[in-house]
Amino acid sequence: MTSRRTCIIVLAAVAACVVILDRLTKAWAVEVMMPRVQAGGEGPINVIGTFVRFTYTENTGAAFSLGTGFTWIFSIIAIVVAVIIIRTSRQLGSIAWAVAFGGLLGGLLGNLLDRITRPPSPGMGSVVDFIAFPNFPVFNVADMAIVGSAALMVFLSIRGIEIKGRAATA
Repeated sequence: MTSRRTCIIVLAAVAACVVILDRLTKAWAVEVMMPRVQAGGEGPINVIGTFVRFTYTENTGAAFSLGTGFTWIFSIIAIVVAVIIIRTSRQLGSIAWAVAFGGLLGGLLGNLLDRITRPPSPGMGSVVDFIAFPNFPVFNVADMAIVGSAALMVFLSIRGIEIKGRAATA
């Protein structure tokens, strides 16, 4: 079991790193990729052949563009989940859970910042997505952090590791 203070520091550091990386990569996508794609210019950048491409799109919905047009609901959900993560952090005793919660918090804050700061209005803005695989929705760094954190949470749960840092007893 690790000290609560250490776990909170890890959670905050992971969240901050995710937000910073997400903001930097989205700024690059807006600056570089948006003109290439929207102006009928050069188009997407092939990173690994056509398997991984950088392109530009805006998403007003959630994952897989579900709920398009209900952006304000996703903004409210993100705020509620952030509050829950912060409240739950007082129970942390596991570095692994701190990393998982930090990645989730950073990812949801990264996308929430888009929803708050991008047009057309606060809480209604589109999320910038730019990483593309064939036959898969375009996504961003925040999305990767959310999915990676969810996978880590499932793994920790299957392994019986509690948020408090103890192995679950049968």
